[in-house]
Formats: sequence, structure tokens, C-alpha cells
Amino acid sequence: MTLTFIRHELKAFWRSKNSGKALAVRIVMGILIALLLLEVLALAFFMDTLLVRSFPKQNLITSFSGILFYYFLFDLLMRFQLQELPTLQVQPYLHLAIKKNALVRYLSFASLQSFFNLWPFILFTPFICKFIWYNQGFITALVFFLSIIAFAGFNNYLALYIKRRSNINGWISVAFAATLSILVALDFKWGVVSFRVPSLWFFGHLSAQPALLALPVLLAVGMYYVNFLYLKSNLYLEELGSRKTSYKSSTEYPVLDRFGKVGDLVGNEIKLIFRNKRSRSAFIMTSIFLLYGLLFYTNKVYGEGWKVFCGQFMTGIFIINYGQFMYGWQASHFDGILVSKVKFSDFLKAKYLLFTTVSTVAFILTLPYAYFGWHIIVVHFAMYLWNIGISTNVVLFFANRNYKRIDLSKGASFNWEGVGATQLLVGFPLMITPYIVYGPLAWLKHPDIALLILGAIGAFSFMMRPYWIKYLEKDFNNRKYTIAEGFRNK
Repeated sequence: MTLTFIRHELKAFWRSKNSGKALAVRIVMGILIALLLLEVLALAFFMDTLLVRSFPKQNLITSFSGILFYYFLFDLLMRFQLQELPTLQVQPYLHLAIKKNALVRYLSFASLQSFFNLWPFILFTPFICKFIWYNQGFITALVFFLSIIAFAGFNNYLALYIKRRSNINGWISVAFAATLSILVALDFKWGVVSFRVPSLWFFGHLSAQPALLALPVLLAVGMYYVNFLYLKSNLYLEELGSRKTSYKSSTEYPVLDRFGKVGDLVGNEIKLIFRNKRSRSAFIMTSIFLLYGLLFYTNKVYGEGWKVFCGQFMTGIFIINYGQFMYGWQASHFDGILVSKVKFSDFLKAKYLLFTTVSTVAFILTLPYAYFGWHIIVVHFAMYLWNIGISTNVVLFFANRNYKRIDLSKGASFNWEGVGATQLLVGFPLMITPYIVYGPLAWLKHPDIALLILGAIGAFSFMMRPYWIKYLEKDFNNRKYTIAEGFRNK
């Protein structure tokens, strides 16, 4: 039946009226994923160098064993943010002589196609072959490899289970984010627990006790069956990820389907970005500025404070560069938005989703800067949380005070249209506010505590996003006619 389901999905894709555009999008996404995996491969070949620099007093295998649980924690966070839920239109099959188990089994195994499941193969295989196989033999290397794959499978099904439950009860995602934040704080801030200790214990004993491999395997199999039973009990939901079955997403980007109307709005925003000169220039500049770290991390003149600037700039440049002109990008059809059936809360959610997604991808693309030290990644992660939690709110707050329209057909070079006092003011709180927290603590020789506080503030604000949406919606309703009048002035 699995091959039948695959054939049906392929036919549905090729027979769709938007199959050409969807294919082009998938090709572009495939190229981007391939580039990302090449960066992961480069990181894999430099892993021994990075481990020696980070843990100079330990042998390579011991230091490698100690970081693996940190990788799986980061992997779980990234999966929760970015991994797509596998879907299948099951209603046409429910009246046929097809067992539910076959449908659920297909959905369960389809999730293994995620590129996140390629990461451990690419990232850890070179190190395992070069050092563990060479020093401890093939059996130990094989046990190491299978353990890592089993933990990755556990993360895969755990992330999918949490995301599916979150679609029905949003508080589950809040509880999950809070749990991760508390665990990180207990490790990095208070030192109550350490992921390094169980990581060293488990992987350090694998060579002597290969039977420990059964633990991650049982966890992965158990999480698979938890997903299996949950999917089977909710099989009559059309997309197995949404409480509403009457709405059909019209977005041409399959990854956005599960977000419903919000996904449609994000899809329209992506089209706006790539179809118009000035917005496209803003996106291109975002990609170029990801190389900004090479100017600072290769020059010892710049101190730790500049790392905060780089981390904020590279993971939040799209929010700053594109977001400062909200809602001027929609100026030409803003009146249509006001009279449409689109809820402004959904409009805001789409902006948040776009900013969070681009910022997350930007953070992932900056991971190779770990070559200059793992501490740089800690700085980038703290500022990434700050950007998705604080910078997005600041940008959208000032957007309610932007009354200048933008002509999308004009280029970006020497074009000052849409630039006003709002754009000049928004830059100050975005770039200066982090240093209000970081500056005093860095002066007192506690920069790591400052980073932890910045990240915690960002994570807390991120979890408070429903409150900010209500606040910004109320603020917008008080100003929408003034904004619309300003956009009408050409």
C-alpha cells in the first residue's frame, strides 16, 4: 500500500494546475537544503579541530561523547520549529477496504524523509570512521552510529507528536518551550544539571557495554508507537494536523499548508518579496549580510561586544531590513485588506511566522561560524531568541506608526520612498536595547549571564506572542484609518 500512496501523491502533484510553480519551489528549496547540508559536511570534517580547541585537556572521543546530548537538544528545538508534518488526504481512502494501520504506517514512515534525519549521517559519520573505528574497532563504531540514529529517530517522532498535540491545544507548545528553557537554565546558568554528564556516561560506556544500544532503540520504537496510536485515534481529521476540516489552503507552498489562512498570507508575502524589485533587494541583502561575521570574527581587534552585534545583525537582519517598512509593502492594496474577510490577528500571525522562519534559517546558516569558537554559536542563539521574541514586536509596534507608501516596482538603489521618522526611530531600540542588558554585566565580567538573560527575555516574549498579537491588533484598530490615508498619498 505504501507504493500505492506514493503513486497517488505523485499523480495529484503532477495533475495540479500549479504543478509547474510547485516544482520550481521544490527545486529551489532542494538547492538551499543541499547548500545547508554541504555546510554541515564541512563542519563534520572540522569537528576534531573544534573539539580540540573547545576541550584541550580531553581526548577526542571523550569530548565527542560529551557533546552529543547537547546536539540532540538543539536538534529537537530545530525540529519543533521547522520540521513539516507529513500529511495525506485520507478521506478518499476511509470508505475503501484499506486498513487504518496501513494509512497510519505510511504517515509515520513518511516523516523519516525530513532532511533533519540526514544531519547525523553527514555530521557524525566522518568522525566515527576517522577516530572511533580506527581506535576502538568496527563494532564500537557501529554501536555509536546506531545509537545516534536511534536518538535522532526518537527526536523525530517526539517533535511530530508535540506539534500534532499543539495543533489541538496550543498550551502544549508553550509547556514544551518552557520545559526546554528551564532545562537550559538549569544547565548553563545554575549548574544544577548537566547534559554533559549523562552524555559522557552513556556514550562513554558503549564500547564496554554495547547492550546499552537497546536504550535509544527502545525509546525510538516507543515514541513511534505513541505517534502511531495518536494518529490512528485521530484518523478522521482531514489533514491529521488541524481541528478544522472545512478550510482548504490555497497556498502554492506545500510547507505552509498546515498553517491554514495564516499560511496563505505568508505565501502571498513570499510572492510579494520575489516579484518586486525593492522587496527582492531587501531579501538579497539579507543573504549577503550573513557573511558579516567574516569581517569581525577574523579580526582580533573586535571584542566580545561585537559578537552580540553580529549575532543580532545576522539572525535579525531580515526583521530589520524588511520589517522596518511594514505595512508600506502592502500600501497599494491596503484598502482591500481593510475591507476583506481577513482578520488582522491572522495578518499579524503571518508577519510573525515569516520573521521567525527567516530568522531561524539565518541562524542555521551561521552555524559554520563555530569554526571561530563554540561561544559564537551561544551568542548567536541568544540573539536569535532575542530577535524572534523582542525585535519582531518592536518592528510591528512601529509599523502601526508608518504612514508612508512604497512603490514596489521601483528599485532599491537611491530610493528613499517610504523612509521617514518611523524608520529612523525603529533602528535605535532594535540595536541599542540588547546592550542595556549586556553592557553592565559584561563590565562586571559576567558576559555569559548577560547572554542567558537576553535569551531568556527573548524566549519569554516569544511565549507571550498571543498577548502581543492582541495588543498590536488593538493599537492598529485605533490607527488604521490614519495609516490608510497616508498610503493613499502618492
